[in-house]
Amino acid sequence: MKRLDIINLFSVVFLLLFVAGCSTTIDKNAGELSNETNPLPSWNDGNTKSSIIDFVEAVTNENSEYFIPVADRIATFDNDGTLWSEQPAYFQLFFVIDRIKELAPHHPEWKNKQPFKAVLENDMKELSKHGEHGILEIVMASHAGNTTEEFKAIVKEWLATAKHPRFNRPYTDLVYQPMLELLDYLRDNDFKVYIVSGGGIEFMRPWVEEVYGIPRDQVVGSSIKTEFVNEDGNPIINRLAEIDFIDDKDGKPLGINKFIGRKPVFASGNSDGDLQMLQWTASGEGKRFMLYVHHTDSIREWAYDRESHIGRLDKGLDEAKEKGWAVIDMKNDWKVIYPFENQSK
Repeated sequence: MKRLDIINLFSVVFLLLFVAGCSTTIDKNAGELSNETNPLPSWNDGNTKSSIIDFVEAVTNENSEYFIPVADRIATFDNDGTLWSEQPAYFQLFFVIDRIKELAPHHPEWKNKQPFKAVLENDMKELSKHGEHGILEIVMASHAGNTTEEFKAIVKEWLATAKHPRFNRPYTDLVYQPMLELLDYLRDNDFKVYIVSGGGIEFMRPWVEEVYGIPRDQVVGSSIKTEFVNEDGNPIINRLAEIDFIDDKDGKPLGINKFIGRKPVFASGNSDGDLQMLQWTASGEGKRFMLYVHHTDSIREWAYDRESHIGRLDKGLDEAKEKGWAVIDMKNDWKVIYPFENQSK
């Protein structure tokens, strides 16, 4: 069985606890810079780009019937597959495998204990036999049992050296240049931008501000339980091997309500896991904008939707068409995918 054969299995459980990180800085303004006349320079002219601009201009114009006060200009974005790539597997799957191998010298029993033995021997067929429980076991073993500060350092160190298997670049090079421009455009018009992701909140906090310009306190994500401990006058927070909150599917609107407290007026995702967030946004009064990223570029990125083992976009694609939500056609709407495309020109 090939490495990717376990992704159907992994994607179900791994959303319980996404973990990764980075220390690589992305130049958000790589290539052509945004300006007032062309705020989205990496976007091709077309319905998607014009609909975004029309929405922003309408809701920020005090004389418009669609005007939205600054306090209510909340925008929420999924992360995986929306702001950066998620193929050929969630980036955090690679983190889990690497982390287990790194910890293995401290756990000699893993050499003969499944599913750890399968990971250490790169036996994905065997790993798949252990089902969701097996995946959850290695996720917890690789992510818990440390303090929040220790985990932050682990996340940063891994992405400082880890490379994507296809592009041989740091994972944070695989952020979408057009979406970086969209984030800037919204912020320039007084939107408060949040990440609302199935990924772990502590996986994203160490790097999102540096990469996306989104403050660490504007992240909503999945989490494991933690405990406060005062060790001889040294207060720390320990990470426990128990799930606390899953920020996926209906968990996304619940997380938005719990941690943000305002219904978004702009929401973007790329899969059926984001559908409830877009539905929640659409249910608000006044003008709202729902945006799907449709992966249609098999050459520069990947092409996938209804039958994908990752980022499945099926029900959401139908609902977007039915309700007139905006759908990005990555192949035709974006001049470039990644910042490094501009840098190589």
